[in-house]
Amino acid sequence: MTSRTGFFVLSAVLLLVGLVCVGEGVQLVATGKPLGIGIGLCAFVIPVIGVWFLVQTVRFGRASERLARELEAEGGLPVDELKRTAGGRIDRPSADAVFTRRKAEAEADPTDWRNFFRLAVAYADAGDVPRARKAMQHAIKLHDRAASPAAVD
Repeated sequence: MTSRTGFFVLSAVLLLVGLVCVGEGVQLVATGKPLGIGIGLCAFVIPVIGVWFLVQTVRFGRASERLARELEAEGGLPVDELKRTAGGRIDRPSADAVFTRRKAEAEADPTDWRNFFRLAVAYADAGDVPRARKAMQHAIKLHDRAASPAAVD
């Protein structure tokens, strides 16, 4: 299953669970009992949090895809230069070497979103997804600042 397909399946499940929560919340509020009303109101909050998370994820995905398209048009997408094992897995020392180079590039010019985009890819290749996401968020922020220089931090 591709990442995009998995995302849509999980999004559909999240929305279905949200509908069930709202339905149960309505029934609990309808009991008229204070405890039922309190739990029912809490059940309304769960779908709101889920939808907020879903919207944030979609915004992040669209922004990173936008940066990837722009970098591809410039011819600056990182080339897959990683060595792989016989089973197809990324060779850890190879990923570490690329990561070290990408980190040095980002430190040399911390205002260029392109360097942080490539650093995010290197983090992901090295298996560090949380840092990859942070680096990509930073790249998006730098790109948006560069696109609108009048914007204030």
